Amino acid sequence: MAGVRVAVVTGGNKGVGLAVVRAMCKQFQGDVYLTARDPKLGEEAIKGLKDEGLSPLFHQLDINELCSIQALRDFLKEKYGGLDVLINNAGIAFKAADTTPFGTQAEVTLKTNFFATRDICNELLPLIKPNGRVVNVSSMVSHMSLPKCSPQLQEKFRSDTITEEELAALMEKFVEDAKKGVHQEQGWPNTAYGVSKIGVTVLSRIQARQLKETRKGEGIILNACCPGWVRTDMAGPKATKSPDEGAETPVYLALLPSAPESPYGELVSEKKIVTW
Repeated sequence: MAGVRVAVVTGGNKGVGLAVVRAMCKQFQGDVYLTARDPKLGEEAIKGLKDEGLSPLFHQLDINELCSIQALRDFLKEKYGGLDVLINNAGIAFKAADTTPFGTQAEVTLKTNFFATRDICNELLPLIKPNGRVVNVSSMVSHMSLPKCSPQLQEKFRSDTITEEELAALMEKFVEDAKKGVHQEQGWPNTAYGVSKIGVTVLSRIQARQLKETRKGEGIILNACCPGWVRTDMAGPKATKSPDEGAETPVYLALLPSAPESPYGELVSEKKIVTW
């Protein structure tokens, strides 16, 4: 399959992820893989898209299981010799009314939204081919939560020299502080989802910087984005955007033309750079 381009969308069986797969099938010249934790739900989503006349492919992926990520990595390496587009869409959020203890919410949310996203990037970014595109789906909630952090944390999260290890340590500290019930005293905002998405946005800035240093001249572009407030299981029926509208910014970034001046290593909302 050398020469065939390939795109992967995580968490692709519903909501924004499914809409991203739909749009990529229409606009991307190559194979598009819808991935999902549950093969049954993934195959049902594939069938629905095929009924629309599209041709997505399926691969099982549970981003919380390293062996699942590595199975996808090995498959892509063997079949395609790499990866052209990676859209990290998979994520979770507790409902506002959920009575699960905040410390547990913090641990579960960070495990998926930050640490699992980091794992998939660590395994798949080395496969990204020249002129490849990487899109980490973050949220404007990260931007809104940043000013609610202490000045010290804000400085760290805005730093152009923060390392991935330092960021991961901060995310671990948030979980520990939340479990102890002292997160607000320690300068954290009272939102596990917001902190997890701060992590994704800052991780994207770090990854873009690393790519520029290690793979200079290969034309790889990586950004974080916010799909907007979308009518999904996560956001509920009152949200202002349809899933297809929510897919517009992630797909725009996934299909950025070669060598654009920007965006690069940015948080993008409504196809515009958001100042971090």
